[in-house]
This record gives sequence, structure tokens and C-alpha cells, in this order.
Amino acid sequence: MTGPRGPGGHLIGAYGLVALTALLFLVFSLLLPRTFPTLDTVDSILSSQSIPAVLALAAMVPIVTGAFDLSIGYGLGLAHVMVLQLVVNDGWPWPLACLAVIVGGAVVGVLNGVIVEFGRIDSFIATLGTGSMLLAVTGWITDGGRIVPGPQGLPAAFTDLYDSTFLGLPVPAFYVLALAVALWLVLERLPLGRYLYVVGSNPRAADLVGIPVRKYTVYAFAASGLIVGFAGVLLAAQQQIGNPSVGLDYLLPAFVGALLGSTAIKPGRPNAMGTVVAVAVLAVGLTGIGQLGADFWTVPLFHGGTLLLAVGLAGYSARRRLRTGAVTARDAPNVPPKPPSSPTQDGGTAGGTP
Repeated sequence: MTGPRGPGGHLIGAYGLVALTALLFLVFSLLLPRTFPTLDTVDSILSSQSIPAVLALAAMVPIVTGAFDLSIGYGLGLAHVMVLQLVVNDGWPWPLACLAVIVGGAVVGVLNGVIVEFGRIDSFIATLGTGSMLLAVTGWITDGGRIVPGPQGLPAAFTDLYDSTFLGLPVPAFYVLALAVALWLVLERLPLGRYLYVVGSNPRAADLVGIPVRKYTVYAFAASGLIVGFAGVLLAAQQQIGNPSVGLDYLLPAFVGALLGSTAIKPGRPNAMGTVVAVAVLAVGLTGIGQLGADFWTVPLFHGGTLLLAVGLAGYSARRRLRTGAVTARDAPNVPPKPPSSPTQDGGTAGGTP
């Protein structure tokens, strides 16, 4: 037994979204046999959903610590505008412009973390305020208009960051995979990740055992800002035009993916692989709905309804995980305490270390 409902319930909870993705793909393939189950559709999903997936991973990292970064949509808009501003209007080499924007995203993340932790401001309010400031900076840079490259266009090497393929698949899909694996390694295999989860589950307990809560929360926001900067680079390579308002369109899908992802793979806590699976569910659903000819308003309806469902499922998974731990602790056999330790011949104590 792995819990009060047995291994079957655990598998359903962990891999239910994976099964749902496969089921949706099968249903839409039966409904749209000529257009949906094609390589073009797969390429379109992998390509068009890469930026939402990257941004969902950015949103996921602060959620691990129990915080929310509402500035990621505004940061995405500013980052992609800044890349084009530096390359098109200021004449910077595109690699240097991309590096500067990614580093700038990390700086914005640090600022968010400092305001939340050292300013003692709720993360919702703090990041909404900084997001509004980022939107103001975006408007100031663009003067409310768009940044359009000249007749020569953007460097081909820059646009290839998004448009090229690798092993027959769109290269942005490999960015998502690499980022998800990196976050999985950090969160699941390194002490840093364990500390972040402890901070998110019980900050007071983390503080009592000596984990610097403020520092690790700032780390989480910095990582989020860094990933947002990278997403801004990809968006600039995709759009090839600086649109000051485009980033806001990605805010809701990012949080839907991050929150829904906490119900998969590792139910009850945010995790990188679950977030990728959640984005896949959304991508397949939206693509199928679009090919069925649904009206434009079905997209925000789908995202809004899925967000409510994701929040509800995430809360249920977290409560179920706590109940499972409580039942396991209650049903554990009572082990009698060991007798007081006595000196041993090697100078240590019986049953322990010196």
C-alpha cells in the first residue's frame, strides 16, 4: 500500500493528466481525421506552445515557495520589446542584446523577491505593482507603438532561434524539454530544491531548522525572472515585431499550466514535469477546439474554466497528500524507545555517533 487508496489511486493521481492528453488527442483525431492527427498539427503544437510552456515553468518556480509572480506577463512584454529595441534601434549584436535581456529579467526577479520578503508585501500585490511598472517602462520605450525592423529585417541567426528545426522537430520544443529537465534536477535532486519545497510548505518550520526563508524566496523569484527573460527572447524571434501589449496574453495560460501541473506527476506540489504535461493538455484541447471552428471567445473561456479547475484540483491534491501522510503516521507501528545509550569500546555511544 502506498496510501489509503492503494497504488491504483496514486497512479491515477500522478498520471491522470497524461492519460487525459492521450484521450483528447484520440477524440480529436476521430472527429478530425484529415487535419488533426498529422505531423503539421504536431509541429504546430510544439512550436506555438513553446513560449506558454516556458512561461508556465517560470510561474511554477515561485509557486514552489508559496508565492505568486503576477509580473511575468508584463515582464515578457518588456523583455521581447527590449530585445528588438537593442537590435533594431540601437544596433546591438543580437547575442549581446539577448544576454542583456535575460540578465535584466533576473534582476527584475530579484527586485520582486526583495519587495515580497524584505518589504513584507503579499506576493500578489507586490508583483502586480511591479508588473504595472514594467508595463509603464514598455510603453515609455515604444511610445505606445510597435518596433518594426527595417527592410533588411532581423539577422537570420536570431530568427532561427525560433524558426529552425532539430531532428525534424521545432527547436523551441527542445528548449522546453531542456528547461524542464534542468528544473526537475534542481527541485527533485538537489538540496536547493528540497529547501524551496520546505519553504513553500511551512516557512516557520523552515526558519526553525535554519533554512534562510528570505534568501531562498529571492532565489525563486530570480529564477522566474531569468526564465521570463529567455521567453522574451523567444517571443521576439517569433514575432519579429515589438508589440508592447502582447505579453499579457500569456499570463493566464502560464498560471493555468503551473497550477494544473501541480496535480500531475507529483500530485499536491508544483513540479516541472507536471507543468509540461498540463501545457500539453491545454495545447491539444485548444488546437482541437480551433480546428473544430469554435469562436474566438472560447479560448479565454477554456483558460478561465481550466484555471478554476486547476486551483480546485491543486488544493484537493495538497489536502489529500497531507491526509495520506497523517494516516501513514497514525498507522505506523509503535516502536519502543531505545534504552539510554552507554559508552562503547571505541569511545562512542551505543546506537549513535559520538
